[in-house]
Amino acid sequence: MAVKEHMPEGEQILRAVELYRFYHADDEETIALRGVSLSLRAGEMVAVLGPSASGKSTLLACMAGIDDPDGGTVYIGNHRVSRRPEAERAALRARYIGMLFQAGNLFEVLDVRQNAELTQRLSGAADAEHIDHLLDSLGIRHRARALPSALSGGELVRAGLLAALAAKPLVVLADEPTGEVDSETEQRILDLFEEQCDRGVAMVLVTHSRAVATRASRVVQLVEGRLAA
Repeated sequence: MAVKEHMPEGEQILRAVELYRFYHADDEETIALRGVSLSLRAGEMVAVLGPSASGKSTLLACMAGIDDPDGGTVYIGNHRVSRRPEAERAALRARYIGMLFQAGNLFEVLDVRQNAELTQRLSGAADAEHIDHLLDSLGIRHRARALPSALSGGELVRAGLLAALAAKPLVVLADEPTGEVDSETEQRILDLFEEQCDRGVAMVLVTHSRAVATRASRVVQLVEGRLAA
């Protein structure tokens, strides 16, 4: 699976199989995931809904290989992501996965464009025209040379999306990708997501937005660490 290769639409690209995740604080145990299985196909946009503390962000972290599940396995294509050394998981993330979390998406010492360029370099690719296209699609070309500290909340989200999409990933995992933007900008972002899905990108979007759920190709509910039937 080459870095810039995009899988045929309908091809299974990401699998999370029976994921369990436990956290301990003193004598207290929290079960964040309880046997969650979720598969994505190329070109599919899946919205994950659920109340706060239902395990949504933990699920994204395990699928990205940032967190390692206590049970179960994550695969991207034919590559196992879970239970590998962090260096190997980081290499898989850089090569195949674009991520947007609610914080920590950008390097503070780099401007918006430099953050996107760094993502491309880490993946082994460079495409200035693609960055230009994303800047225009996200409506932040005028902020390309701004540092993260100078951005508004909505601009930070869009700059994070720019970095997530810059290396043309096979999978995008995003936590509340439209949570800080107005309705017009939200539709603009969703148009871009649909464009990416048309190229064969698979997306998992954790969201509370009705607009995101409406535009998704599939909606799943996560409640108390389990996928609801």
